[in-house]
Amino acid sequence: MHPEPRVRLTLVTTDLATPYSGMLPGVIAGLYTPAEAHIDLARLAAATGTRLIHTTACGLDRAAKRVLLVGRPPVAYDLVSIDVGITPALAAIAGAQMHAIAVKLIGSFLEKLDALLERCRAPDGPRHIAVIGGGAGGVELILSVRSRLIADAQTHGWDAANLSFALVTDGEILQAHHPRVRSAFRRILTERKVALHEHRRAREVTAGAISFDRSPPLAADAVLIATDATAPAWFAGTGLARDAGGFLAVGPTLQLTNDADVFAAGDCASLIETPRAKAGVFAVQAGPLLATNLRRRARGERLRALASATPAPGANQRGRALRGRVTRPVQGRGRLGLDRQGRHRSALDAHLSGHGPHGGAQGHEIHGGAGRERDGLTAREVAIAIRALL
Repeated sequence: MHPEPRVRLTLVTTDLATPYSGMLPGVIAGLYTPAEAHIDLARLAAATGTRLIHTTACGLDRAAKRVLLVGRPPVAYDLVSIDVGITPALAAIAGAQMHAIAVKLIGSFLEKLDALLERCRAPDGPRHIAVIGGGAGGVELILSVRSRLIADAQTHGWDAANLSFALVTDGEILQAHHPRVRSAFRRILTERKVALHEHRRAREVTAGAISFDRSPPLAADAVLIATDATAPAWFAGTGLARDAGGFLAVGPTLQLTNDADVFAAGDCASLIETPRAKAGVFAVQAGPLLATNLRRRARGERLRALASATPAPGANQRGRALRGRVTRPVQGRGRLGLDRQGRHRSALDAHLSGHGPHGGAQGHEIHGGAGRERDGLTAREVAIAIRALL
């Protein structure tokens, strides 16, 4: 911890215990407790001398350089860093808001997951479990939920014989990844008896089924959604540059393209010159560069740029350890600190090797600004690692 002289750091956060999404699959699979996967922001702020404001950011008055807050007076800033995550995009699927469980936001998802476990323990509880979303997050989710339910049945003595699992996607699974990754996980899903429904766009979720545009309904009495999310609505009123999806448009220094005093990282931001997937690995890897550039901007020094991006005017191009580390894909390690000797192995890595529990189904930088929660699922990060290893 090296506080910057003559700089007061303020953290605005909705939650005092924020989840580290890199451990989410392990929590779902029962490898970690929710407490182990959360960071105590009050303790962290106290340890670092950071002013903590427990509320939600809802806007930015750039002319007056104020962060607008819910239920509190605005907070002045000289520099602001925004990492507020993303918002579930459920409107495209009728009934999803009422009958499905969205992965984002993570805190509320874990509460709903606990409620689902309780329901499954009842003799007439849910037995047909489906996940909508064929990205790495959806693949990780269905395998982790399967593992957790089988383990819970063994622990609490309820009958899991009638459990069924399905993964639904409007395209192919893992479309952003190498074909060999897709083939590997199609095999894994088949081995785990997870029904895969590709090229089926979900139109509606009801209490007992998922309806599609052109296919017969799929029986499902518990539906989880891991599809793309949207940018927070309040971005539209800030005047900050945004991409076509409404996410904050940043350059290689992580500054907004139209405001040098505003930085952004994580899922809420888009690198315009070198687009990246909405994955937690990129948010975590951006942390050192973001911290360095906030310090340099406060000192009036030249900023550093992401190594693979077009250099920003005046950016320091030496970059030392930051170069490459910010953009290099994970090589041989999972996001949970796995070390190939099996310590803290990620769930996806366990699936590939077949050594996860029950047949293989097995961070967080703090920056001043309007923080909310970490971004992305470990699955996306680990899938990148798998692709690099194939």
